[in-house]
Amino acid sequence: MNSIRSVWNPRRFAVWCACALTLVLGACATNNFPPAPKQVSLADYHYVIGPGDTLRIGVWQNPDLSSTVQVRPDGRISAPLVEGMQAAGLTPDELAAKIRGRISKYVREPVVTVVVSDFHGALGQQVSIVGAATRPQSIPYRDKMTLLDAMIAAGGLTPYANGNSAVLVRHGKSYSLRLDDLLHDGKMVDNVPLLPGDTIVIPQGWF
Repeated sequence: MNSIRSVWNPRRFAVWCACALTLVLGACATNNFPPAPKQVSLADYHYVIGPGDTLRIGVWQNPDLSSTVQVRPDGRISAPLVEGMQAAGLTPDELAAKIRGRISKYVREPVVTVVVSDFHGALGQQVSIVGAATRPQSIPYRDKMTLLDAMIAAGGLTPYANGNSAVLVRHGKSYSLRLDDLLHDGKMVDNVPLLPGDTIVIPQGWF
């Protein structure tokens, strides 16, 4: 029973229900949601480490303690002197400070750096593209990511996509997107900025 509770996420389930409903309604007609915001505020954004990320841990003048590790599915890492340390959910700077505190028992005033070299990102920091994209997927959010960036990663639209009825789901709210205008007609005014956790829902039009 406990394992079921750990997987169940009511908020994410609500988002996916909204996505499914949008796919059905969007195939019938252009949606009536307000346009996606042209500006977003992300002044305090910091990348948060997620499972699957590859980390380069450097300890200055201590090559034996420096290593490249992958964050395990449970969010932990295994590295010299920091076996089983929780990494997921921390920023690289926070993890570096945590490692520094652990190894300071063995190294005097250690200088530690953590660099993410292969990004997957925590679930809440990914951007998801679902529906009639060539390659529906979730991708890690990058600073200043735009709708065009996400659609390039997803390979664009399928031949039967209703791109101008696409929807952006953000924090439980829905906004209209005009992907046909952006991708086919090059209207960069429709290239809106994205935020971590955004979901892009692309309905399929009538054949």
